[in-house]
Amino acid sequence: MKNFADKLIESIINKKSVSVVGLDPRLEQIPAFLKEEAKKEFGNGFEAAGSAFFEFNKRIIDAVKEQVPVIKPQMAFYEQYGKAGIEAFDKTVKYGQKKGLLVIADAKRNDIGSTAKAYAAAHLGEVELTDGKKSCFDVDALTVNAYLGTDGIKPFTEACKQFEKGIFILVKTSNSSSGDIQDKELKEGGAVFELMAEFVKKWGSDLVGEKGYSSVGAVVGATYPEQAKNLREIMPQSFFLVPGYGAQGGGAKDVLPCFNNDGFGAVVNSSRGIIFAFEKEEFGCKETEFEKASQKAVEKMNNDINTVLKEKGKIPW
Repeated sequence: MKNFADKLIESIINKKSVSVVGLDPRLEQIPAFLKEEAKKEFGNGFEAAGSAFFEFNKRIIDAVKEQVPVIKPQMAFYEQYGKAGIEAFDKTVKYGQKKGLLVIADAKRNDIGSTAKAYAAAHLGEVELTDGKKSCFDVDALTVNAYLGTDGIKPFTEACKQFEKGIFILVKTSNSSSGDIQDKELKEGGAVFELMAEFVKKWGSDLVGEKGYSSVGAVVGATYPEQAKNLREIMPQSFFLVPGYGAQGGGAKDVLPCFNNDGFGAVVNSSRGIIFAFEKEEFGCKETEFEKASQKAVEKMNNDINTVLKEKGKIPW
């Protein structure tokens, strides 16, 4: 039985890419013609925003589906538009999977006991209905905050095992203030992010698949390459979800420490730099052909990262 990491590796090899496209729609940056089309049909309300989001996402998915293994919709950008936004998120997940992409929901869920179990059921497993059970969002993987400890993680790891799903636990995030907590030194030695890495290793130890990687991964920012190198040593069997590439300042060389010598172990996310690439003159695309700009941006990202991996002998295909 293939675990999530096995499926991710298979898709990476097929696409010859470790890139993730983050689908984080901002209404003010959605092309005007899409908003006008949605407004004509739904008026000036939440439904119009949700419709514009899905149409925008759908066109980008169609443009990049052969270039990347994974898409990552960030839940917050959809939740702020209520049920219309959630519907756009759900439709985006289903459409991406239909087009052969793995989907990571960036929702950073966590709680304790029955609440954590409910989050895990909603995103990764099945929920109780009046007659039987059924999957809800049914994403392939989910980002998780482990601040509440083991009992807040167990429902997610159990869902990973039962439904062949994955999770990415926040370890060293890409934001500038991450060090406020994550870099704090512990009395027994090491930093908080290193302690969290040890827990990730432990929690994922019995979820290792055929390819030698666990379904329990870690979020490790591209903006901290030195810490990433250390974390790679602590968590050799964990896949890293690497934010911070592109708009946040991380480059191809910065993500290199996130990879193992076999060329696996990490997928690299870019959101704004891909989906709003039409705003950049370098790609030479009009707003009405925004998806072509996204396609060009992904091609550039793939080339940049693959070149660095190849130079270090880490190309896995």
